[in-house]
Amino acid sequence: MKKRIYDYSIDADKETLQQFRDCYSEKFVTAAALMPDAHKGYVAPIGAVLITKDYVVPAWVGFDIGCGLIAVRIKGKNVLEKVKENTEKIYSRVMREIPMGVGETNKGKHLTEKTKKEFHKLLDKFKTREHDKSILQYLKNTAARHLGTLGGGNHFIELGFYKKELWLIIHSGSRGIGHRVAKKYMIRASQNEKEYEKTFPLDIKSQLGKEYLNILDFGLEFALLNRLEMSYKVIGVLEEVFGEKLKTELWVNKNHNHAILEKGKYIHRKGATPAKKGERGIIPGNMRDGCFLVKGLGNPKFLYSSSHGAGRILSRKQAKEKITMEQFKESMKGIRGTISMKTLDEAPMAYKNINAIMDAQKESIEIIKLIQPIINWKG
Repeated sequence: MKKRIYDYSIDADKETLQQFRDCYSEKFVTAAALMPDAHKGYVAPIGAVLITKDYVVPAWVGFDIGCGLIAVRIKGKNVLEKVKENTEKIYSRVMREIPMGVGETNKGKHLTEKTKKEFHKLLDKFKTREHDKSILQYLKNTAARHLGTLGGGNHFIELGFYKKELWLIIHSGSRGIGHRVAKKYMIRASQNEKEYEKTFPLDIKSQLGKEYLNILDFGLEFALLNRLEMSYKVIGVLEEVFGEKLKTELWVNKNHNHAILEKGKYIHRKGATPAKKGERGIIPGNMRDGCFLVKGLGNPKFLYSSSHGAGRILSRKQAKEKITMEQFKESMKGIRGTISMKTLDEAPMAYKNINAIMDAQKESIEIIKLIQPIINWKG
């Protein structure tokens, strides 16, 4: 049976396209698609959707298991005006409340009670399936410290608006937990501690395969919980600053780095947003241009997927070489953001044109709203 291969990438370089070909050429791949924002990644390109039968590939999910986005609408009297009036106060208090940056943890403090309960449910569920006892011990000892933390790179917290509505968008994953266990199973799949960043599949019926699927499910749920905990913290800051209780509506909390079982096959999405018919999703542009709230159209030719962002046009190294701090500051006028040498590689100019990306996938998703930023935090 002929494989279904689709390429919707925009200006993808030779390395990205070669990574895609290398992945979909594997015998166990039944279909593959490359999203408009595609760019080079580890093993599988960012923006790749790869469907497999009987096998799962840890390296195609990658290190940031469960990376994704949450959107929460915040309701209250004149909340938008209040955010604009208290921008600096909100910015500094959220910076204090939420650990941000690579390696930062909450040091075991200040988790909300509902998050603690949900975390223990995840651990209990994990214990009932095939698992490595040393990993279970690691999760018991360490995992809770990573909840409610942002991380670095392209992860962000953003307060933005649509007309008179106030929205909170958060982009993060399973943090150090996902990274550590991903690396462990990539090494076990490859049986090589030095060259594990390659395509090494795991048979889903093997002991190692069953263990990986269990830790993968844990990581995906953990990432959802992490973003929820951060949303509670930001809303708590707003309530404290405004001196009132706020109502919230969870619009969506969705992973875009995963391998999930559907109709007997595993859909690997490496930086791609699920887009089944009516399915809600978020596609951020950059620190300046905001986030699109979208609904899927259920297009099988996109493998029921869309981009997870604008996609990088400059590598992190190139961005730091080509973009000046003056250009970065100028591009962010009117937005309170984390603008520093540390985040220079996240400047808007490092990314592709989000409008071109959205236009290239209009047969896969429908735009509902564009949330424009007021405050943007990065680690």
